[in-house]
Amino acid sequence: MIKSVGQGTSAAIEAAKLRESTKTAAPTKASTDAARSPTANVASPTARMAAQGAPIDTARIERVKAAIASGNYPVDAEGIAEKMLDLDLPPVKH
Repeated sequence: MIKSVGQGTSAAIEAAKLRESTKTAAPTKASTDAARSPTANVASPTARMAAQGAPIDTARIERVKAAIASGNYPVDAEGIAEKMLDLDLPPVKH
């Protein structure tokens, strides 16, 4: 199970690297045409954030991976179970 967490994290890091590499790539004809359009500079903050992707704290990821690998990562199984049940069960009406 821990291995799958690391693989998901690796995929997220690779996606972030890919996004970064496309930012520095030479502009294509389509992107330069879009930049010239009158609405190109009107993108909402939400659209900009979606295009950039979620921020990734790679240092924190490495710390968590190291803690998991060394067996020093605290897991509150009861707390996790409660949160999972809260997500799956409808609220109880009294």
